[in-house]
Amino acid sequence: MSGDVAGTRRDALPRVPLSVRAKAADFPPSPARSGSARERVPPWGFSRPSESFDKAAVLRFLLPLMKRFFSLAFVASVVWLSGCATSTRTAGHVTPYHITASKPHNPDAVRVKVSTSTGTLYAMEGDRCLMAAQCCVGKAGAASPMGNHTIGEKIRNKRSGAFGFTSSGAPADIHRGDHVAVGYPMQYWCEFAPSYGFHAGYLWTEPHTHGCIRLHKEAAARLFAMVHTGTPVSIADAQPEDATFGKKVLRIDQRHDPDPPTSLLMSDSFFTDPAGPLLVEGP
Repeated sequence: MSGDVAGTRRDALPRVPLSVRAKAADFPPSPARSGSARERVPPWGFSRPSESFDKAAVLRFLLPLMKRFFSLAFVASVVWLSGCATSTRTAGHVTPYHITASKPHNPDAVRVKVSTSTGTLYAMEGDRCLMAAQCCVGKAGAASPMGNHTIGEKIRNKRSGAFGFTSSGAPADIHRGDHVAVGYPMQYWCEFAPSYGFHAGYLWTEPHTHGCIRLHKEAAARLFAMVHTGTPVSIADAQPEDATFGKKVLRIDQRHDPDPPTSLLMSDSFFTDPAGPLLVEGP
């Protein structure tokens, strides 16, 4: 029905008095526009700065951007977490490490210096640095003995008398009253004080030993090759070489590296040498 408005006849509607009717002059004419309302409103929600805010248009514009942003954020988080997993090392992965050491011209001139604050060992021949290597020193309550010492006993395939395994392969510690049937490997042992020595073991980036000074097997083998009974050892909080050679030392953290199988640790097959020459000719 052409005269109906929502089913009601026009002539049935109440009439508004002229005194309250709005005059056309009270409202300025809208500027001329072309196209539909959708075409007149740009994607960000305003046709012009002075016009009204179109929430639907803003959402139409922002939703695809938000979806893209969160997709990129998710991909970035996966990449970041993958990098964390690499740095924390998954089971079965051993952190790679290699070091080069020079052959001394005069073995009697070799001196070993340890900086406990930086965890660095320097094998020096005068001003010549034969090797600078990361080391792990005694933890709080079991500090490595400071001061001047000399290399005493050298044992290539030494085992601990305090820590190791029972005959069945269970962990053993004499401080708990356990019987240590097979001691833990302490390869390339170079004693510098009674019951204290340099030896091979895993590296931490903080003090973590019972007082011995632990080196990576690659470095321990090279130190063992260049020192002899009577080689001077200096252990101090800091060394002058910290400001020079110490800046270039490779540092790793093996606290999350898996232990070798117990059967291998208890076997003499554990005691192998690094590949290649231990000491190289240098200037």
